[in-house]
Amino acid sequence: VQLVESGGGLVQAGGSLRLSCAASGIIFSIDVMGWYRQDPGKQRELVASITSGGITNYGDSVNGRFTISRDNALNTMTLQMNSLKPEDTAVYYCNARNVLGLNSWGQGTQVTVSS
Repeated sequence: VQLVESGGGLVQAGGSLRLSCAASGIIFSIDVMGWYRQDPGKQRELVASITSGGITNYGDSVNGRFTISRDNALNTMTLQMNSLKPEDTAVYYCNARNVLGLNSWGQGTQVTVSS
């Protein structure tokens, strides 16, 4: 599975951004898709995930501010990020896990929130 992210950028605190991830390749095997983020010197952390059936899961720090969605027909996933905070600054990675538990990652997109 190949994943390509788009939509990162610079935004002021309180603003919004929308990230997109397009999947290609052996798509039918994708089970869970998600967004992770990583700041330099820190571990990569889960932001949000969504199953093929639409069940969502959010990290505590973004719950209520971010919304993940997925279009299985178009093989895309989006992350709507509202009320952004400086601590949301990180590289955001798209992830897809197939039914065998194998992970694929996108190249990452930078999100920077200024105070």
